[in-house]
Amino acid sequence: MRDKRFDEGSGVSGPYVLGLGEVDEDRAGLVGGKGAHLGALSRVDGVRVPDGFCVTTDAFRRVVARAPEVDALLDRLAGADPDDREAVRALSAKVRRAVEEAVIPDDLAAGIIGAVARLGEEAAYAVRSSATAEDLPTASFAGQQDTYLNVVGPAEVLRHVSRCWASLFTERAVIYRRRNGIDDRTVRMAVVVQRMVLPDASGVLFTADPVTGHRRTATVDAGFGLGEALVSGLVNPDVLTVRDGEVVARTIAVKERAVHALPGGGTREVTVEAGQRERPALTDAQAVELVRLGRRIEAHFGCPQDIEWCLNDDGFRIVQSRPITTLFPVPDPVPVPEAAGGRTPSVYVSVGHQQMMTDAMKPLGWSMWQRTAMVPMHEAGGRLFVDVTPRLASPASRAALLDVMGKGDPLVRDALETVLERGEFDLPVPDAGPVGPPADGAPEASVTEADPAVVAELVERSETSVAALKRDIRTKSGPELFDFLAEAFEEHKRVLSDPLSMRAIMAGMEATWWLNDKLGEWLGEKNAADALTLSAPGNITSEMGLDLLDVADAIRPHPEVVAFLNGVQDDAHGDGFLDGLLKLPGGSAAREAIGTYLARYGMRCVAEIDITRPRWSEHPATLVPLILDNVRNFGPGAAERRFEQGRLRALRTEQDVLTRLRALPDGERKADETKRMIDQVRAFAGYREYPKYGIVCRYFLYKQALLEEAGRLVRDGVLAEREDVFHLTFQELEDVVRSRRADDRLIARRKEAFRSYGALTPPRVLTSDGEAVTGSYRRDDVPEGALAGLAVSTGSVEGRARVILDLADAELEEGDILVTRFTDPSWSPLFLGVAGLVTEVGGLMTHGAVIAREYGLPAVVGVDRATRLIRDGQRIRVHGTDGYVEILD
Repeated sequence: MRDKRFDEGSGVSGPYVLGLGEVDEDRAGLVGGKGAHLGALSRVDGVRVPDGFCVTTDAFRRVVARAPEVDALLDRLAGADPDDREAVRALSAKVRRAVEEAVIPDDLAAGIIGAVARLGEEAAYAVRSSATAEDLPTASFAGQQDTYLNVVGPAEVLRHVSRCWASLFTERAVIYRRRNGIDDRTVRMAVVVQRMVLPDASGVLFTADPVTGHRRTATVDAGFGLGEALVSGLVNPDVLTVRDGEVVARTIAVKERAVHALPGGGTREVTVEAGQRERPALTDAQAVELVRLGRRIEAHFGCPQDIEWCLNDDGFRIVQSRPITTLFPVPDPVPVPEAAGGRTPSVYVSVGHQQMMTDAMKPLGWSMWQRTAMVPMHEAGGRLFVDVTPRLASPASRAALLDVMGKGDPLVRDALETVLERGEFDLPVPDAGPVGPPADGAPEASVTEADPAVVAELVERSETSVAALKRDIRTKSGPELFDFLAEAFEEHKRVLSDPLSMRAIMAGMEATWWLNDKLGEWLGEKNAADALTLSAPGNITSEMGLDLLDVADAIRPHPEVVAFLNGVQDDAHGDGFLDGLLKLPGGSAAREAIGTYLARYGMRCVAEIDITRPRWSEHPATLVPLILDNVRNFGPGAAERRFEQGRLRALRTEQDVLTRLRALPDGERKADETKRMIDQVRAFAGYREYPKYGIVCRYFLYKQALLEEAGRLVRDGVLAEREDVFHLTFQELEDVVRSRRADDRLIARRKEAFRSYGALTPPRVLTSDGEAVTGSYRRDDVPEGALAGLAVSTGSVEGRARVILDLADAELEEGDILVTRFTDPSWSPLFLGVAGLVTEVGGLMTHGAVIAREYGLPAVVGVDRATRLIRDGQRIRVHGTDGYVEILD
């Protein structure tokens, strides 16, 4: 309900004191996040907020300006090493003391005291911090600044306002701001002063499940007395789960202590009477009523809320509401057919987990992928998802979908099966058609014969198409460029969907699956295809790693070049180093070798499915650490030697397998079928990597053309900088080019959203209810304490774990085991110098798995939280055959 006491003309002091009824979200810069939300809450029908007022950020700014020592201390705090906790602690304490001791001007003090008088001088108040960097959609700052309860008398209110100002510089608040990239000087503090509610019960309401993200599930934490008992951890709360208007779960805690207000001010702990300790703090009806209020608040703010509430004989009061910042966003809702009663959720599978790139993408990146993908994709949190609901709902396609998902990532399959077990997919949907390979039996030879000429023809088709794109796009600009790109995207998809290309890819995959299944059945071999695919011809990604060894061969004989490159490695702005090589003995040969490498692979980079990421051609210094590792860890001719060793090992394995098969009953037939599958897998397994290479080649040409267009927009004053286009979708960029107008505020919001998305972990499976469904390995063959994953490359290896989250930070020694979140083709050169691989994301046919098999590295992928559970430097053992990792230290 709106607070009428502080409307304009009520006599409240100028810009320094405003009633809650005078503020809303648009005035957050003046009253802070908490004050803005409380003001907005006071306008929500049926929601009651305790009467109060805000001491504005202008008041804070004025008081701090009168204390020049604060400015000097902030300079010292800004220069302090963020990892030096003791220095941060000492300096922040000095800043707090200086702010708290600053004199409040008489007119400001009079304005605050007058506001207290109008609400009641004898009343008790809650005096609460409200910073401008608080209760944001991207960072809640919950608990970072101070709140004081049951403050009695105008003088005490004034004193606690100063204490709230000072709490802007608590050690925890300073560190939290630094982690979120917020400058201490840019944050201002307002203070909210409200009449105290002396509640029978209080607590917190989450309008979405804070653990699973389920948006229809609300969680209520409740205890006796003031909420301080829950916040401080003094008592365990009652926890009630409410879904669709009813309590579906409850846990009633034994509440031995509570916090109550003292008559003269302050609070104290009290002992709850023995007969009351197991009494619920809320009835089911009260919990449902509270959630109903929470849904109104959620609807007003447009996102799930973390709400603090109080309850007394007069009903519920809401004392705070902030966004829940840890939830993964939900894709745009898809209309649900009436037959579902409006309740069957959509189920989405992560694209990033299939592409081995789970980082957030900028809008131009994900919208370009949408435009060029073969299936519709939905964006959420800077990631892309595919709606698999129709295939799950149709029994005819469900089994095939689960089979394909299981082969790629067992955790995705298990998550989908978890959703199916709930029985929410009875919706009759037209059959979506079969998906994936035949369930059993050897693929027919007519699918694609093991003819190397097929791959050669496909590569030639792709190269011809890319060459035509490169030739034609050069002449296009302005609106004409976007007309051209519309046609180019159709050609892009035509090349991707070439039936011959699809048959070649499936032939290699099917042969792999067949060999693993049949040789496991006939010979007891696990993942037998791994050794048979070593050094398979035509794998562009493995060739990329081997070719970088050849670059090292061109550099190794020239010590001046090696020394120069070591300097480049330590220079964050070393991308001009190629010209510098020409001044050194041997530098011309080195430059030519690197240039030749970039001509073939320069369009690649980490997270290359995002067109906005810098390519190796744009930042060639990215390759220098990898080249130097190769110089240090390998000798001349290593590329040819490694490839030949792999080829010979595969040939020996083939001969051994065929010999053993012929000794079995019906052995000649089994050997003949196996030989045909071996030939097929060696002919087509390498091609599996080529379509991605073709996509990235085209993407680089798109990017170059779009950046040239962005440069023209900057020169014309439409954009501030070229990279602003990365924060527009493709359609928005086209609109800007055609209209010559850009929305700077939209770009700023997108930049902030992108920063926030980086802190979120995308789920493998997400429902339209917002639930992140986590799959699990339901296995009993993993030793206690070991980390389960998916076996993708056979063998066992023990070594030092190197936990690397950024390719640029890779420093490896012989025998190290690479542990990372995910790998895409850009990581392949690193595989040459490691003994094994562990990733959090991946499947049997994803790039990291394919290249690990190519190079003969034991590998386990899909190991949940591997980079957090394994410490850098620990000794681990990778069981690539059985799919688990042991931590030995």
